[in-house]
Amino acid sequence: MSSTAQADWEEPGRSPGRPGVRPRDADRRPARFIDRELSLLDFNARVLALAEDGDLPLLERAKFMAIFSSNLDEFFQVRVAGLKSRQVAGLGPGPGTGTPTQQLEQIRKRVTELVEIQSRLFSEEICPGLAAEGITISNWGDLAEDDRQYLDDVFADRIFPVLTPLAVDPGHPFPYISNLSLNLAVFVQNPDSGDRRFARVKVPPVLPRFIATPSGTGFVPLEQVIAAHLPTLFSGLEVDYQCAFRVTRNVDLTPQEDEEADDLLAAVEIELRRRRFGEAVRLEIDAEVSPEVLDLLMREIEVSAEDVYRVQGPLDLAGLWAIYGVDRPELKDRPWPGVTPPAFERASGEAADLFSVIAEGDLLAHHPYESFSSTTEEFIRQASTDPRVMAIKMTLYRTSGDSPIIKALIRAAERGKQVAALVELKARFDEQANIAWARALEEAGVHVVYGLVGLKTHSKVALVVRNDDDGIRRYCHFGTGNYNPATARIYEDLSLFTADPDLGADLTDLFNFLTGYSRQSDYRKILVAPVTLRHQLLELIDRQVAAGPAARIIWKINHLVDPEVIEALYAASEAGVGIDLVVRGTCSLIPGVEGMSDNIRIRSILGRYLEHSRIYVFGPPEAQDTTYLIGSADAMERNLDRRVEALVPVASPALRRRLREVLEVSLADDTQAWSLGPDGGWERVMGGQVSTQASLAALAAQRASNRAELDVVTAS
Repeated sequence: MSSTAQADWEEPGRSPGRPGVRPRDADRRPARFIDRELSLLDFNARVLALAEDGDLPLLERAKFMAIFSSNLDEFFQVRVAGLKSRQVAGLGPGPGTGTPTQQLEQIRKRVTELVEIQSRLFSEEICPGLAAEGITISNWGDLAEDDRQYLDDVFADRIFPVLTPLAVDPGHPFPYISNLSLNLAVFVQNPDSGDRRFARVKVPPVLPRFIATPSGTGFVPLEQVIAAHLPTLFSGLEVDYQCAFRVTRNVDLTPQEDEEADDLLAAVEIELRRRRFGEAVRLEIDAEVSPEVLDLLMREIEVSAEDVYRVQGPLDLAGLWAIYGVDRPELKDRPWPGVTPPAFERASGEAADLFSVIAEGDLLAHHPYESFSSTTEEFIRQASTDPRVMAIKMTLYRTSGDSPIIKALIRAAERGKQVAALVELKARFDEQANIAWARALEEAGVHVVYGLVGLKTHSKVALVVRNDDDGIRRYCHFGTGNYNPATARIYEDLSLFTADPDLGADLTDLFNFLTGYSRQSDYRKILVAPVTLRHQLLELIDRQVAAGPAARIIWKINHLVDPEVIEALYAASEAGVGIDLVVRGTCSLIPGVEGMSDNIRIRSILGRYLEHSRIYVFGPPEAQDTTYLIGSADAMERNLDRRVEALVPVASPALRRRLREVLEVSLADDTQAWSLGPDGGWERVMGGQVSTQASLAALAAQRASNRAELDVVTAS
C-alpha cells in the first residue's frame, strides 16, 4: 500500500503518538503527473506509518508491518519487474515519469529508506512493546536453556525431516532459488582435507515463519532455529559461515496465444509453471553478509548491486501475521461482526424473502459494517434454493476456498437451474485457486467460462432470473468488491440489489457478451469497459464544465493514474469545477497547483479496513439530476481499456443519501485521512474528531438498532 511523487523522500515524521509523511520540497514538485510507481510506494509508506502509530493496538501495528512487507513483495514481483522489462526493451519515459532506469534509481532510494524504517521500528518499538505484554520475538542466542532444549526436540521431530541441504561443487550446480523463498547460505569445511564448500538450505514454507516456545507467547524466527542446528545437517563437517537470503522474481503472468495452448485454461496453467522461473528482481540479505557470499549469490542468481537490499533483522516480516494470530484480544481492534441491514431481516430475526423486498425497491449494503453473509451471500443462497428461480449468472474474480457462494452455485446446478459462472483465471496470485474452483463448478454442471482472451473480467455482477407471479423478473447484484467472504470482513465495499428492468436487460446483454459472441456496445444504464466507460466518464466530466458555478465532482476510488482522465479533471478545475477526490492508493494527479488544479482536493483514508468501494458523483450531491455511480472500475488505463468493468447508476433518493453519507464522512475525517499537497507529498490530517470507519460502523449499528426498536413497537 503506498503513494508519492518523484525524487527524494523524507522519513515519516512524528507528532505525539501520530506519524505523518512529510511533503517534499516545493522545488521538487513533479510537472504534471506524479510517477505511478513512486505513488504506489508512497501508499505503502502510509501503511508503514500505521505500524508506527502509537495510538493503535500493538498487534494491529504488527499486522500493518506484515501488510507493508507483503505489499512490497508484490511491488517488486510486478511493478519493478515491469520496469526492468521496459529497461531491457529500451523504452522511453511514460507520462510524467523518467526513463525506466531513472525510475528504478528512485525506487531503490525510496525502498532503502522504507526498509530501514521498518527494521528500526521492528527492533526498537514492535519487539520491545510486545515483550512488555509477554509476547517475545527472540534471537536464538537470547533464549533460556529450557526453551532451547524444547526447540531442539521441535527441530528433530518437525523441522529436520523436511530439510534438504543442497551442496554446490563441480558435481552439483547451483540450485534454482524459487520466488520469495527464504534460504540459508552456508559454508562448510572438511576438517581433514580443509576443503571448503558452499551449500544452500531452503527454509521450508510449509513450516511456521516463527516457531513458538513452550509458553505459546515466545517466538523464534524459523531460520535461526535451523541455523543453530546446521551441524546436524552437515555431519562430520564444520560450519564456518551462514546467513539468510531471499529472492524475489518477476511473476507478471501474461498468457501467450501460441502453439502450446489452444484454450485460456491451458495458457494460464503454462504461465503458472513459467512464473516459478521468472527473472530475479530483488535479493534481500542479512546486512552483515560477507563479501564472499554476496558476490557468489549475485553471480549465481544473476542480479546486480542495485537489486541487493541489506536488511537488519529477520527477512520476510509478512510472517508477523503469525504473531498477530496470538489470542490477545486486548492488543487488537475490537471485533466488528457486521450488522444485518433492516430490510434484509424479518422481525423474528430470520432472513427476509429478498426477492419480494427487492421487487419493492432497490437495496444497498455497506460491507463490512453490514454483513456480507446476510446480504450478498443470502441473495445467492436464496436464489439457489428458490423453486421459482430459473437461472443464476455470476462473475467470479476472487473467492475463498470455503466460499458459500460457490457451494450455492453447485447446489443450484444440481437442482436443475441454469447456472453460468465466468471465472477469471487471470486474477493475479489467485490463478491456481480459480482453476480449481472452475473445475469443481464444471463437474457440478455449471456452465463455466474462463474469461476473455486479452481482457480481464473485473466486474462484480450477478443476475438471477425468476418466474414471479406477474411474469419473468430479473434481479441484479452490482458490487464494488469480490464475492469473497474472507476479504468481505476486512474490505470496505458496496452492494446494490435491484430489480430495475433496464438494469436487468443490461446485465443480460453483458453476460451474453462475456459468455457468447455478442459484441454489445450500447447499454441502457450501466457504463461498461472497455466499450463505453472511458467515453462516458469523460463526457460526465465535460458536462460539469458546462454546468456553471454549481458544478461539482466527488469521487471515492482506489487509484487515479489514467492521463486522459487526469487531464480532463485539470481542465474541469481550470473551468471552476469544485473537485474532491478520495483516492486510497496510487494517484498521479497533483492537486492545488495554481492555474492547473486550484480547485482539486485529494485525500486518502487508511485504517483497519481496506477502503475498496468506488463512488462517482457528478453534480451537487443534493440535486435530483446529479449522477451517482458505483462499481468495480478505477480511473486507470487497465480498468478503462483492458478489463471488463461495470459502473451502475444509483437512482433511489434513499440510497443516494447513503452514498452521500459515506462521502461526507470521508471528506470530514481528521483521524484516518491523509492529504496530498501540490508538491506531491502526503501529510496526515490531524484533529482526532472524525474517524471515517468508526463513524460508518456507528451509523450501521444505529440503522440496525432503529429497526429493532421499530419491531418492538410494532409487536406491542
